[in-house]
Amino acid sequence: MDKELRIIISGGGTGGHIFPAISIANAIKAKHPNAKILFVGALGRMEMHRVPAAGYEIKGLPICGFDRKHLLKNVAVLFKIWKSQYIAKKIVKQFKPMAAVGVGGYASGPTLNVCASKGIPCLIQEQNSYAGVTNKLLAKKASKICVAYDGMERFFPAEKIVKTGNPVRQNVLDNTMTKEEARKSFGLNPDKKTVLLVGGSLGARTVNESMKQHLDMVKNADVQFIWQPGKYYNEEMNQAVKAFGDIPNLKVLDFISDMGAAYKAADLVISRAGASSISEFCLIGKPVILVPSPNVAEDHQTKNAMALVNKDAAIYVKDADAPHELLHTALQTVGNDSKLASLSENIKALGLKNSADVIADEVVKLAWGE
Repeated sequence: MDKELRIIISGGGTGGHIFPAISIANAIKAKHPNAKILFVGALGRMEMHRVPAAGYEIKGLPICGFDRKHLLKNVAVLFKIWKSQYIAKKIVKQFKPMAAVGVGGYASGPTLNVCASKGIPCLIQEQNSYAGVTNKLLAKKASKICVAYDGMERFFPAEKIVKTGNPVRQNVLDNTMTKEEARKSFGLNPDKKTVLLVGGSLGARTVNESMKQHLDMVKNADVQFIWQPGKYYNEEMNQAVKAFGDIPNLKVLDFISDMGAAYKAADLVISRAGASSISEFCLIGKPVILVPSPNVAEDHQTKNAMALVNKDAAIYVKDADAPHELLHTALQTVGNDSKLASLSENIKALGLKNSADVIADEVVKLAWGE
C-alpha cells in the first residue's frame, strides 16, 4: 500500500510554466497512483482550462502582476495579492499538502509563501537561464530548486540547486517516423530538405513578417517550408500567400497537432527561445535558429538563446534584424550539411533526459521527509 501523498502544484500564466507543471504531476501519478494533487493558478489565465483538460483539479487566485507603466493601478494589485494570500491560506488548510511545487508565474507566490510559513517543504522549478521574479523571491523559503541551466547560483543558493532540465512533451520524443515518412505526412517531397517555422501557439509577428516579405525567395528556394504562423496571424499570412500565388514548396498550417512529426520532417527549425522549446530541441538534437522575443520579462529569451549560442549549439538572429536576415541565414544554414551536423551534435550534448521523473522524485522525498 502506497503511503499517503498530497501535493500542491502552483503557477502558470504561459504554456512554458503550465506544461512542466502538468508533466511533473503526471510523473508523480505514474509512480504513486494514489497521490492527491491539487493545482493553484491565477483566475482568467491559461492554466484554468489547460489543467482540468489534463485531468487535474485547480483552484484559482485573483492575482495579477504589477503594472510597471501605470503605478497608481497597483493599489488594486496590492489588494489582489492580499486577497490571494487569504484564499491560499484556506486552500492549504483544507487540502493539507505534504509538499508544494512552484513553477513560476503569479499564483506560485502566495501559495508557496503560505506553505513555507506552515513548515510545508517547497520545491521551485525554474525553466529559464535567467530566473523569474517570483522564483527569486521564493528561493529563500524553498528546500530544493530544480534548474535547467548551468550558472544558476547567480540567483539561488548553490546548496539548494538540482540540475534536472525541463520536462518536455512526450510525443516529441516518442515519434518513430522516418524523416521521409514525416515529410510525406505533411504532403511534402520526402527527399527534399525542409525548414520548419514555429512562433508558438499564438504566433511571432517578426518570424511571420520575415516570411511574408520574402515569398519570392521562398518560392525559388530548393527547400521546402512548413510554416505555422500561430493563432493571431493565421488569416493575415494565409491571405498574403494567396495573393502571391501558388508556392508548391510551402505548407502553411493553422495548427500542428503532432510536433514530433514536424520536428522529424525538418532539417532546420526557426523558433522563439522559450525554455520548453529549447529543451525539446536539445533532447532531439535539432539544428535551430533562435529569434528571441523582445516582449518578455528581463529579456530572458535572449539569455536562453545565448546559453546555447555560446556553446555553438544554435544560431541567433535578433528580432529587429529578422525581417531582412532570417530567411537568408536559414537558406545558407540548411544548405550546409557540416554546419547542420555540428549544430545537431552540440545541442544534443546539452539535453537532460527524464526531467519530470527526476523532479517528481525530489518532490516525493520532500513530502516524506527523506
